[in-house]
Order: sequence, then structure tokens, then C-alpha cells
Amino acid sequence: MKRLVWLAAGLQLILGCSPSPSSDQSTATAQTTATAEPRSRVALDQGWRFYKYPTAEQADRLIYDVRPPLLDDEDGKAADAQPTEAVELTRNQAVLKAWVLPTANAFIANPAQQHQRPAGNPGSDFPFVQTNFDDSQWQQVRLPHDWAIAGPFLAGDDAAVGGGMGRLPSPGVAWYRNKFSLNEQDKQQRIYLEIDGAMSYAMVWLNGELVGGWPYGYASFELDLTPYVRFDRPNQLAIRLDNPAASSRWYPGGGLYRDVWLSKRPQLQFSQWGTLVQSSQVSTSSARLTLQSNVENHQTQSAELTLKSRLYAWQDGQPLGPALAQWPDVSSHIPAAGKVQLHTELQLTNPKLWGPLPQQHPHLYLAVTELWQQGKLVDRQQQRFGIRDVKLVSGQGVLVNGEKIYLQGVNQHHDLGALGAAFNRRAAERQLQLLRELGVNAIRLAHNPAAPELLDLTDEMGFLVVNEIFDVWQRKKTPHDFHLIFDDWSEADLRAFIRRDRQHPSVIMWSLGNEVGEQYTGEAGAAVAQRLHDIAKQEDPTRPTAASFNYAKPDMPITAVMDSISLNYQGEGIRNAPAYQHLQGIRTEPLYPAFAKAFPDKLIFSSENAAAVSSRGEYQFPLTPHDSAPVADGAGGDPASLQVSSYELYTAPFGSSADKVLRSLAAHPEVAGGFVWSGWDYLGEPTPYYAARSSYFGVIDLAGFKKDRFYLYQAAWRPELPMVHLLPHWNWPGREGEITPVHAFTSGDEAELFVNGQSQGRLKKQPGQYRLRWDKVRYQPGEVTVIAYKNGAKWAEQRIETTGAPSQLQLEADRTTLSADGRDLSFITIKLLDAQGRVVPTAKQAFEVHISGPAELAATDNGDPADLTSFASAKRHSFNGLGLAIVRSSQQKGEIKVRVTAEGLVAAEIGLSSR
Repeated sequence: MKRLVWLAAGLQLILGCSPSPSSDQSTATAQTTATAEPRSRVALDQGWRFYKYPTAEQADRLIYDVRPPLLDDEDGKAADAQPTEAVELTRNQAVLKAWVLPTANAFIANPAQQHQRPAGNPGSDFPFVQTNFDDSQWQQVRLPHDWAIAGPFLAGDDAAVGGGMGRLPSPGVAWYRNKFSLNEQDKQQRIYLEIDGAMSYAMVWLNGELVGGWPYGYASFELDLTPYVRFDRPNQLAIRLDNPAASSRWYPGGGLYRDVWLSKRPQLQFSQWGTLVQSSQVSTSSARLTLQSNVENHQTQSAELTLKSRLYAWQDGQPLGPALAQWPDVSSHIPAAGKVQLHTELQLTNPKLWGPLPQQHPHLYLAVTELWQQGKLVDRQQQRFGIRDVKLVSGQGVLVNGEKIYLQGVNQHHDLGALGAAFNRRAAERQLQLLRELGVNAIRLAHNPAAPELLDLTDEMGFLVVNEIFDVWQRKKTPHDFHLIFDDWSEADLRAFIRRDRQHPSVIMWSLGNEVGEQYTGEAGAAVAQRLHDIAKQEDPTRPTAASFNYAKPDMPITAVMDSISLNYQGEGIRNAPAYQHLQGIRTEPLYPAFAKAFPDKLIFSSENAAAVSSRGEYQFPLTPHDSAPVADGAGGDPASLQVSSYELYTAPFGSSADKVLRSLAAHPEVAGGFVWSGWDYLGEPTPYYAARSSYFGVIDLAGFKKDRFYLYQAAWRPELPMVHLLPHWNWPGREGEITPVHAFTSGDEAELFVNGQSQGRLKKQPGQYRLRWDKVRYQPGEVTVIAYKNGAKWAEQRIETTGAPSQLQLEADRTTLSADGRDLSFITIKLLDAQGRVVPTAKQAFEVHISGPAELAATDNGDPADLTSFASAKRHSFNGLGLAIVRSSQQKGEIKVRVTAEGLVAAEIGLSSR
């Protein structure tokens, strides 16, 4: 784990996180550093013991609350099906809800609505929470940990977990136990447990005492452990998680899947997420920086305090000294057990502005904020931020620092493919790097809060972010989803979410709901939307709100509530093209004009579009004559292989092809742009084949390999990049003489196609056309070449050939030098080549990965949505010429050898270094 240390004015500022204990320690120990920092934070990533009950029926009864009976989880129902009312619950057993609800109090504005903890200590007599319980037979795990990702996948129509949730055993009840020690000096501190994400219904005991919890699995939260800690012996943590069946429409993961921290802070301290720097009156010549700090006093006496804050530049992952400026000091009185909010302003000249790449640059700053009492430093906090001016202007779009930034965005789920829900910074960075290559400048986080480190990355890499929190409100999409806790927790979840993320300059909008059932309930649904909107504006008046509508029309009450108009699929029309006329479901003509007329003062953007589906490298015949068509068995889809044609013309029933979406957006320049569903494939929701494990929606497959659609978008989004891409491959034994259409995606404006040297014609793009189609080509083995032109001059060329049989392997690592931190990754592409060194596009031979040296095999994959081989397996079939091995470093330095073998093929080896 990285530790960034900077020395300035004789003080050591520790940025990011402190190192965890070494791997041979069974107890995580937090000690006060020799630099006497007023607060410290240590990652509790090692020393954990884990146990999951074999079945839900065998689990303990320490439940947060009762849930409705699971009569039908409707796995595989249409994604745009209407959500339904909640089921009335009858409570006939003891629940722990009343002891957990007070955790939310810091985020409930009205004191009268805050929760009082009942007397008693439920669960104190349960063995797993006891300090003397022997957990030595439990599994040893390191965080972040996803208990389900290793599988096994659950096959069949009657599987306990169907395709919708990824066919992995994420539902269930499990416990995590760990210990930490404190010393005498820590008696002056307050001790907190910070959890970045726990899936789900987390409840925490310390030394046998129920501390609290948080049910929403995507939320970040903290618990004050101070009343329960011991200083004369190790402290025993016990965390119970309960992941319901039928609780999600995608793979949620399971476990402590994000970082967990032990934090020590002074009695007079900055509050959680308590410091905020906001910029106004921004230009390249000056900016006003308002710093707001929330301070709380846990002492029994009042105090006089002074706030001191300095500003530093941030570059290459660290602050640069000396200080650029200093905010005016602010002094205040704070009562015993009280809170105070302090404000100070600074006028900065010639600021370096944060802006999205490639038009602008994501410059960052650091605010170092200190509390002083009677001449003594009592607390220090660092806050990274960016200075930028963002305006969402109707008819103009998103203006960043006065420049229009057209949204070339994608939607991203939270999983990391074969690594599951367990967050890994390098894996997330790789996803963003490939999206940047595609031409993406904006991410919509679907449909839940992301790991905080992901927003660190979008800040650093210059992406715009629509930050989304809820997929449902009071009405349900699955029987056990968030609607069960919405009334009790939505205010706390929303306030905590915004306070955590509002300092990120990449975040430009709060999305408060996705296709919620309240679209259908008139004024009642609008009232729910209004409550959430008002909370968001209280927490952050500087950013607009959104809620994505796939049903609500301009004249419905809910559409008027949010600051922007966020449309899912309605902009280009739903089931309105000729090939969709036979389908049932929501049917909508293109609605951009109607919304623009109804809301002339609001920004309109496409929060979800396309929902095109394909399997990388799979092509099926005959080909639809339409430029957008719904996938069906025998029409773009093969129910036997569970594969979908990669001609990139087929979609979910409610979707549209990339061609149709891009044409629609181009025809409506008043729309700010949009977000493709989806950037990467993700676990779960495998439309149209729910016997599979993962989606077909991605522009990039689950392993990180580019589908043909990648190049269609790249051609549109990076017109300055000389490129042309041909499809399909040219290995079609048995199709000799048969029509085999050839398509090309290019940033040029025309192209000529040759098959074995014979021209098939030169085609020019027409307005609204995003591909060139030679649909009468007949297959003959050999060579296909396309030459693209722009403004009459040669622009790009590509050639594909009929290959021989696979004869050898080739390995390509995305990086060969790793950090010896136990988390860093190398993604190794495994290619199956013929004797001439060409990738064989139909190869599906099995391979096996062997690793020697200080590293381990984290996972393998191939991008095949129908492959139910465990991601933990070193043996896997390749899929259309490619496979993937993910290698994770250990905490030891050294040289690593990765060798891949396959029967009948020449093996390949690659060297890595861990430093």
C-alpha cells in the first residue's frame, strides 16, 4: 500500500494511508508515530478471519430486520419492467434495527428524527463476538475481500443465484473477526472504525458490545469505538454481514470488499468529511477559495480554538512546497460536547484550473488545515481539491472553465470483472485508461456510490463524473433491494454520500435515482424526488441534481423536480425503429424535442443510451438489413452457445444500436451528450441469455479486450485519430462462396474494400452514417484490406487474413514492474498464434498459467460471458484467440516468471519484477 510522505516546515504530513502490519502478524496494531501526528489512520487489511454459513437456514438470528418472503425473484425480467410496491412486513421475532439506526444520527438534520439507542446489548452472548472465541479454523483473508468471486458459478434454471446476480454465491450471512491493540498514549484519542464498503447490512461488535452498523452495502461509514476499546489487551472486532438473495439486478459482491481503517483522532477534532474547499469567481487570473471546516469537541470542557490553513500545489501524487498561500486564521469558541463550523476565504491569483482531458488539464491542490488550542497543534487534516468552474447551460451543454465539453460518456458498474467487487486501484485505473483510449471523457457511476479511490482516479485522470446513489426508492425492482431500508436510511445515505464525495472536482452532478418506480406514481413520486433533491441542495448547493427517467414524460410531475433532464433511452426513442415494432413494453418516440420545449431552462443529457449487445469475435448470419435490431434467437443471438453477434447492430429490446444513438445525438445539438450502456461488460444482467454469467452490453469485454464496437465509438469520438477497423474476421471454412458482409468503422470519410486484391467498391459516409457496409461480399479465404480516406487523401489502412491453426502462445503484460505491496497487478494477455505469428480469431484451446517468484495468480478470464469456469482457476479455455491472466504482487521483492502452456502449442513465458 502506498504511503506518501512530505516534509515541510519541520512537519511530516502523511497523505493517503499508513502501512498495514506485515503479513505474519495476526493482530493489526495501530501505534502513535514518532512524529506525534495529532491523528493517524491505519489500514486493517490483514489478520482477518472469515466464516460464511453454508446456507441461509443455518445462519444465526442476529438479524437487522425481517424481510418479506422470497416467492419469486424474477431473475431475467426485462430491465425496463415497471417497479412495484413494497410488501407489508410482519415482525414476529427480535431484530437489531433499533441499535443500528443511531449510527445514522450524524446525517439526520432534524434532531427530533434522530434515533435513541435502546438499553441492552443484543448479541453479547453470541460466541462469534466473544474475545475468547477460537476462530483459528476460520479462513484467513486479506481485505478488500469479495467472498463470492471465486465461485463456484451456479448453473441451471433453478440455481440459487441466477444470471441476474452473476450466478455467484454472493447471498448469505458471514462474519469477519480481527484484533487490534492500543497503547497508553491512545487513551487521549478517540478511536474510530472506518468502513469504505461492506456488502451488506453490516453490524459491528467490539469486545462483545454492539457498536452499530449500516445496511446499505455501497455506503462508506464510520463507528466511534471509543466507549468500547481496551488498552490493556487486544481489542476484538466482529463484523456480521447479511447479503440477501434477490437483492440486486447485477452482481453486488459480498463481504468487506473495500478498505477498512482504524483511525485515531484527538478529542477536539475535525468532523468526518468535515473540511470543504469551494471555489467561486473562477478565472485563469484569480479564484476565491472558501474553506469550511466542521469541528467537534468531545471534551468535558469548552475550548478556544484557532483554524490555520495553507494551500499547496499538488503534482505527480504529492504536494509541492513551499505553501502557495495561507487562508486568514479563524478563532472561535466551542462548547463542551459541542460543534462549530468555521469559514475563511482566500483570493488566489493565477490559479491552475482543473479540467477534463484532452481539452484541459486536471490540476490539483492540497489544503492543509490545522486546529490550534492555546498555542498547541491539536488536529491536522489534508484535503485535495481542484479549482474549476462548471456550468450546465440549457442549449449549450456542460461548460467547464467557460469551454463546452461534450459528454462522450459511458456507464460503469462497480465490479472489476474477474476480481469481483473487491476494489483494486490498479484494476480500476486500467479500466479508465482503456476508456480514455476509446475517447471517453465522462463516467456515470451506475447505480451506487463507488469506492472513494475511484473518484481519486477520475480527479487525477481528468474525467467528468455523474455520481449516482440509488437504483430504487420506495418501490422495488427485486424483492430484497434497497426499498426495504429507503424510508429509514435514504437521508443519512444521501448526506453521507455527498459529504464524502463533494470535494472531488471530477464530480459535476448528483444523480439521486435510476429508473425509479416513482416515475409511475404521479404527485406522490414527485414528493419523494423533491425530498431527495432538497437534501442534496442542503449538502451541496453548487452542483445540480438529476434522476434518470426511462418512462416519465415531460408533463409528469416528477420530471420537473431535478435541476437537469436525465433521459435513459427516451432521447433516441424506445422500441420505435422498424425492427422493434413487434415487441411489447415501453414504446416511446424520440423525446429530446418534447423535453427541450417543456424545460427550456434545463440541461438535457442522455444518462443511458444504446444497450447494444455483443460477444467479442462472434459473428452470425444472415445479418439484419437494419442499422438497429433487437437480438433474438437466430437473429443475432445463438441460444446454444449463448453468444450474440458482434456485427454491433443488435440490442436489448429497449435499446438502440450505437449507429442510431450517435445519429440521434448529432441531430440534437441542444443535448449535452450522453453515456453509453455500458463501457465495460460487468458481472450479472446477461441480457439476452440469463444462463450466462455476465453482461453483453460492454464496449469492452469483461477481460478488458476491445469489442468491434470500441472502434465504432472511437471513430466518432476521436475524429483526429487516423484509424479504420474491419469486421468480421476472415476464418470461415465451409462458407466459401456465401455472402459474408464486411463492415468498417473509420474516422475517415470514405473507404475502399479489397478481397484478395479485388475491389469491392469505394463507399463514402453519408450524413448520420457511422459505418461503411459491404453486405454482398462472398467469402473466399485469403486477405481482406480496407483503405480509408479523409478529404480525398489516404487516412488509414487495415488488413486481415485467413490464418492457420494455432501453434504457439504469446504473452503481453500491461506492465512488467510491480510494487511489492500485495495489491499491485499485472494484466497479461495470452494470444494464440498461428505459425506466422497471427492471432487465430476462432481459437478456443485451453491454457494453464504457472507462476514462480513473489506473486500469485489473482484470476484468469477470457471475456466469454457464458464461461462458468471459476475465475480462480489457473486453467481456462481461450475465447476467440485470447485469454487473460491477472498476476498480483506479494509483499516481497524479487523476480517473477509467468509461464503459460497449452496442449499442442509452444509455451510462452514472460518476466516481471516486484520492487
